[in-house]
Amino acid sequence: MGNQPMIVLSEESQRTSGRDAQSMNITAGKAVAESVRTTLGPKGMDKMLVDSTGNVVVTNDGVTILSEMDIEHPAANMIVEVAETQEEEVGDGTTTSVVVAGELLSQAEDLLEQDIHATVLAQGYRQAAAEAKEILEEIAIDVDADDTEVLEAIAATAMTGKGAENSKDLLSGLVVDAVRAVADDDEIDTDNIKVEKVVGGAVDESELVEGVIVGKERVHDNMPALVEDANIALIDTPIEVKETEIDAEVNVTDPDQLEQFLEQEEKQLREMVDTLADVGADVVFCQKGIDDMAQHYLAQEGILAVRRAKKSDMKALARSTGGRVVSNIDDITEDDLGFAGSVGQKPIAGDEKIFVEDVEQARAVTLILRGGTEHVVDEVERAVEDSLGVVRTTLQDGQVLPGGGAPEIALALGLRDFADSVEGREQLAIEAFADAVDVIPRTLAENAGLDPIDSLVELRSQHTKDSSFGLDAYTGDVIDMESEGVVEPLRVKTQAIEAATEAAVMILRIDDVIAAGDLKGGASDDDDGEDMPAGGAGGMGGGMGGMGGMGGGMGGMM
Repeated sequence: MGNQPMIVLSEESQRTSGRDAQSMNITAGKAVAESVRTTLGPKGMDKMLVDSTGNVVVTNDGVTILSEMDIEHPAANMIVEVAETQEEEVGDGTTTSVVVAGELLSQAEDLLEQDIHATVLAQGYRQAAAEAKEILEEIAIDVDADDTEVLEAIAATAMTGKGAENSKDLLSGLVVDAVRAVADDDEIDTDNIKVEKVVGGAVDESELVEGVIVGKERVHDNMPALVEDANIALIDTPIEVKETEIDAEVNVTDPDQLEQFLEQEEKQLREMVDTLADVGADVVFCQKGIDDMAQHYLAQEGILAVRRAKKSDMKALARSTGGRVVSNIDDITEDDLGFAGSVGQKPIAGDEKIFVEDVEQARAVTLILRGGTEHVVDEVERAVEDSLGVVRTTLQDGQVLPGGGAPEIALALGLRDFADSVEGREQLAIEAFADAVDVIPRTLAENAGLDPIDSLVELRSQHTKDSSFGLDAYTGDVIDMESEGVVEPLRVKTQAIEAATEAAVMILRIDDVIAAGDLKGGASDDDDGEDMPAGGAGGMGGGMGGMGGMGGGMGGMM
């Protein structure tokens, strides 16, 4: 082919490679970390996020901020995934994981400029992460599952700095009771804890219902509004006249035939209701519809009935009352019925709902969260969700760490000692990792209006004596966090370090970014690309280093 160039990529594609690609991706990752950094700690600030339709979210929850932001840059999205994974795995520590990932990238940038190869950096970071996990496990404190005081302290720590902080003593107790109620040996599914938000009243008026609240009303006014010592039937088939499985046509030639036809339908409905009454059902929850005539018969029998209950509510009712969901009314027996001491219709925030309470073993519960405005209730819910996650994790693992930046100081000191035993350039990467984890106590101090250098020096000095010393953001003192009850699960930290390391390593190993021409933000078929916004194709072009592709979401917030 001689000296003719070979065209591999389409004309619309954009490619960035080598140091430019690394720099561009590092800048994107750092920008994401910077956007949530000021929310870290008990004195972290909140962010107001406004979407294109004008909906407002006010929060300092890391994963909520990142998921609400309209981030398009692919490398930035890798950092967002760190927060999402952290939330799914342990329920808290999302901001910590993102800030550490951003700082790992920042430290790596300095080493790349010194011609340390990205592969060497990646190897060093992985060694440091493995050593970090061992260090954290060494300083972990064992917790007994019956130690209510420590569990409540863990729940309260997760709420500190969020909208629920002023009521954390009450809420932490409710959270611990709720998680214990739904625990099945080692298996704890927090989906069995339903959170019901109520706008109106104070956060202190929040309560735990050991049972289920179903957001429905009884289907007939003549039914009892309250049933005590109730036998409960759970049905996922309609209480209606059965339809034929094939299209059928009925020809009626005189009024008597029509009368017989209607009587036959009523007889079927009557038999269904009689079957439920005969097995002793006082309350019926039906996942499907209930015919008007069947409602009348149920009311005559004094049975409280609810129709079109959600599948999730049916599952919760089965767990809570000990009943079984039945698909054929003819097959129902007394053994299929659940039991609750009280089933009644009550008003809550202007809406009528069915409360199923006083169950023998509440393996499904409901948390009623109150607040003065919708934004307050939403933020309280996010704080409670985090607390549920950390209490669940603690009960499963049985190990915690002191808070206030204490684990990060212990990590930094331990990793610097470890670096001395490592030969080669990986030693520099491990030292950079140690510097990176220092970002947490440094940020805690900055967000509390303290001098970060003085705080770090004091923390390091105290850690020569005891690894449980951390920074009190309220007083600025370095105190024993374990004795103060400021603790968090071990897995929150290990997961944060592992996820942040993997994300940073993945980004550092990218040396070529090829953007297809049809990515969002790129040139369309109708233009020649001259008016393409900074950031190019999907924010991945030459302007990517300037975070052009992240403009929409981050520009509105930052």
